[in-house]
Amino acid sequence: MSTVDDFVRAYDALLDHWPVNVTPVDVPTPFGPTRVNVCGPESGAPLLLLPGGGATSTVWIANVAALARSHRVFAVDVMGDVGRSVNDGAPLRTVETLFEWLDAVLDHLGVNASAVVGHSYGAMIALAYALHDPRRVDSLVLLDPTSCFARMSSKYLLRALPVLIRPTETRQRSLIDWETAGAGVDPRWLGVAALGTAAFGRTTLVVPPRPKPDALERLTAHTAVVLAGSSRAHDPGKVAANVRRLLPAATVTTIPAATHHALPMAPAADVTAAILAAVG
Repeated sequence: MSTVDDFVRAYDALLDHWPVNVTPVDVPTPFGPTRVNVCGPESGAPLLLLPGGGATSTVWIANVAALARSHRVFAVDVMGDVGRSVNDGAPLRTVETLFEWLDAVLDHLGVNASAVVGHSYGAMIALAYALHDPRRVDSLVLLDPTSCFARMSSKYLLRALPVLIRPTETRQRSLIDWETAGAGVDPRWLGVAALGTAAFGRTTLVVPPRPKPDALERLTAHTAVVLAGSSRAHDPGKVAANVRRLLPAATVTTIPAATHHALPMAPAADVTAAILAAVG
């Protein structure tokens, strides 16, 4: 049986292979310490990275070198999810407390406003946070955002259900292998994600609701939506159409061969280029 120690060893080993010098920082918050992996020039514009559910901040391994050339990158392990952040303080139970947690992280880092990139669950948080406090989000990049603009696929949810009911390393690997068809996933990261699923068990994530159309009309951050054309998590064509209808000023890019769980690792060059085009 996988333990938290097994996960930590795999996590740290993968972080050791990041292609840039990285400084792990445990940011104190009222909810507990938040792990933020920091890299890039101190003078660079801040860039906050929020991973998908269970992915941890290590998932940015294929993108971070290019992003850190010009930006001060803050790759966050989301509180309450698998990762090195520890919710041993105030309980994190509502969307409001999720915002308070993120405020505390940015305040401690001295970041007043940032470009924010989120994938999947991280995109849900990023979009909700930009609507909650437009002053803190300069630009917004949503990578294959789930439940933001359309429903998730019932077939995908059925596949994911065993992982939610009884999380195991084998079940997490099986879900990701099915969704990605085995292509584009760094096997070292897959090991981290699978070990984390088994070690942490059932996590209770705070999930922001899908924004209503009138709320989206008030979105001020420059927004780019990058979709995985072969995503099995939802219908990317429907998501793209809804984004164009609800956010006509947003940039929508579809990467045909990409899958939901392969992002942001593959195709890394295309994903990174889309991010940099949006955040400058």
